[in-house]
Amino acid sequence: MGTTTVMKSDRLASIYADPGPFASAYLEVSRDQEQGDRIVELAVRGVRDQLATQGVPSEVLEILEERLGQSTGQPAPISRCVVATARGVLLDELTRSHHAQPVATWSPLPDIAAWLRDATQQLPFVLALVDHEGGDVTTYSADDMSPEREVSVGEPSKYEHKVRGGGWSHLNWQRSAETIWARNAAEVAAEIERQVRNGPDLVILAGDEHSRSQVTERLPDKISAEVRVLDRSGRPVDGGDDALAADVESALRDAVVSRQLRLVHELKERMGRGESVALGVRDVADALVRGQVDQLMVDPEAAANFTLRPSDHPGLALGASTTTDEVRADQALIAAACMTDADIAVATAATMGGAPVAALLRWNQ
Repeated sequence: MGTTTVMKSDRLASIYADPGPFASAYLEVSRDQEQGDRIVELAVRGVRDQLATQGVPSEVLEILEERLGQSTGQPAPISRCVVATARGVLLDELTRSHHAQPVATWSPLPDIAAWLRDATQQLPFVLALVDHEGGDVTTYSADDMSPEREVSVGEPSKYEHKVRGGGWSHLNWQRSAETIWARNAAEVAAEIERQVRNGPDLVILAGDEHSRSQVTERLPDKISAEVRVLDRSGRPVDGGDDALAADVESALRDAVVSRQLRLVHELKERMGRGESVALGVRDVADALVRGQVDQLMVDPEAAANFTLRPSDHPGLALGASTTTDEVRADQALIAAACMTDADIAVATAATMGGAPVAALLRWNQ
């Protein structure tokens, strides 16, 4: 089961097949305010102007501006990260976040650390809303929390609304209804299993208390997902349950925090033992050269204050880029992580012993 909020490097590796240089932009493109279209237009123009002063060719500016200006169709908050070269757009990703300080960089490598910080705060998840009649089971994407798969399962009891008296009729209703409720719970549990098999490793379960209990009892002990249960009753009938949405977002935040804490705990345990860990720009770069890094941990702001010269680390894979100049450490180490199949997590220097970067290693030297 996945236990950390990490970015799988294979999702990003393809952008490093381009030799660059790269124009990178990351800014909020929410359109919920009055004159929202105008606000986004001005923000995009500001990013274009910043890149123009850095020497970005006009054809690249046009590619970037056109993509950034496209409507996302998503509710606020929403931010967009676009990386482009003369050969076109290489990365176009959304995050459900406010990003007040735009990124606008023209450099030998993509500048995606700020986007990674927000993207790794988002988790794909399965939401199951259950009651006696069954449940609605929906997989939501990490990027924009849009539904990717929606399935309604179960059936109502034919006696539920007909028999309310006592005696034999009531007992007959109760036995029949409980049988149907149990079958519905089993179907919901089976659908949850099917959906987590496709990727999400977080399940949020809400609805009728008795039905929630029946569903959790029918989930296998070794289900490949973390299950978080909300104390909410009933399924919203109009899709407009703001309170449910707030509870789901709170559960997602809690899941992110707990996974980050587990990652920090793992790092500190390894630091205490002095094994299978690398700290600092130079040591992490050398571990990447050796292909040892299983998980790169980076503080985007702290690492951006350090530079790295690729020639000081012979064999450091940066993709198709052949730059020999000093580059920002965050850009180089993220590139090398993607080239060596290392996952990427965002942390703070304070949790990494004061270092701007750290790495959990596959093996010791």
